[in-house]
Amino acid sequence: MFTSLKHGRCTLLAGMGREPVRIAVVGLGYWGPNVVRNLHEIPDAAPEIVCDLRPEGLARIARRYPGLDMTSDFSRILADERIEAVAICTPVGTHYELARTALEAGKHVFVEKPLAGSVPEAEDLVRRAEGSGLVLMPGHTFLYSPPVNLIRELIASGQLGDIYFISSSRVNLGIHQSDVSIIWDLGPHDFAILLYWLGMLPERISAVSRSCILPDIADVAFVSLEYPGGTVAHVEMSWLAPSKLRRTTIVGSERMVVYDDTSTEPVRIFDAGVMSREPETFGEFRLTYRTGSIVTPRVEATEPLSLELADFCQAVRTGSTPRSSVEIGCDVVRMIDAVEESLKEAVVPPVALSRASPGS
Repeated sequence: MFTSLKHGRCTLLAGMGREPVRIAVVGLGYWGPNVVRNLHEIPDAAPEIVCDLRPEGLARIARRYPGLDMTSDFSRILADERIEAVAICTPVGTHYELARTALEAGKHVFVEKPLAGSVPEAEDLVRRAEGSGLVLMPGHTFLYSPPVNLIRELIASGQLGDIYFISSSRVNLGIHQSDVSIIWDLGPHDFAILLYWLGMLPERISAVSRSCILPDIADVAFVSLEYPGGTVAHVEMSWLAPSKLRRTTIVGSERMVVYDDTSTEPVRIFDAGVMSREPETFGEFRLTYRTGSIVTPRVEATEPLSLELADFCQAVRTGSTPRSSVEIGCDVVRMIDAVEESLKEAVVPPVALSRASPGS
C-alpha cells in the first residue's frame, strides 16, 4: 500500500506488490524515538536498524522494539545494502556530514529540521541528491499539520482577502540547547509555515535577541519580516516563558484567523475587519468596524509526523516531490542565515532615544 496526502489527511490507497522502504534511524534523543514509532505504524516503511552513540538510548528503544537491530556505528548502516533510506534525527551541527555521507552511500535521506547548518551546506546536499537521483527531504513537520493546511487553503482561496500581517508566538520554559540558539531550534517551524502559507521569501528580515542564561546562545528572539506586496510578519520565540504558547494570528482584509496549536479548537475564523468610508465633508474621517460570527471548523486529529514520513516513503517509491521539499528546506536555512546576519551586523540600525534634560 502507499500513502497519498491531501489537505493534511492520510488516505491509504491500494498498491499491491509495493515493497516497504527499509529505513535506518540515526539519533535517539528527543525526536528520534517518535520517528521510530511512526515508521512502525506506516505500511510503506520498514524500520530495520537504529543508531545512537549512547547505550542508554539504544537500550530504551530495544525494550520497546526488540526486533530492531541496534548499532553505535554509522558506517555499518552505510555499508548495509538492505538499507535504502536514512532518517537523521541528530543535532543540527551533524546534519550535513551525516546526510552527505548517506547520499554518497546511495541512501535516500530524511533529515530533521533544519536541513543543514548553513546555506552552502544545504545547497551542496541538494546538488548531491539531484546528481544521484536520490530523495532528500527536510523534516518540517508542521507542513503536514491539518490546522496549518486548513489555513493555507483559506489564504490560497482568497477567503481572508489581502494578508495584512501575521504574528506568531512560540514560547515555553525550556528546552535550552547548548549547541544552537533559539533561532535554529524554533525558528524553522514558523519560517517553514510562513513559506508554505505565503509561497514566497520575505524581502527583508530584521531581528533582536538576547542570551539570558547561556553565554552566546540566544534564548529569546523577536524577528520581523517584510514581504512583497506589503504583508508583514512578526515571530516571537523563547525558551524563557512561564507557560507554553503556540499561537499565530493572521489578519486579512476580509477575515482574521487565530491558530492555537495547543488548543482543542486549533483554528478560529473571525468575520471581522475595518473599512474606510468615503468622507461626506472636508476633514471627515470615518471607519466602519465589522464584527461578525466566529467559526471554529472541524480539524482532524491526525499526527503530522505520520503523514510526513508517509510522504517521504512515497517519494522514495514513486519519485514524487514531498510537500516538505528541498526548496523549502533551503529557504528556511536562508531565512535563519538572514536573521543571524541581522543580529550580527545590525542591518537595521536602532533609533537612539535621549531623555530631554530638565527645563528644556
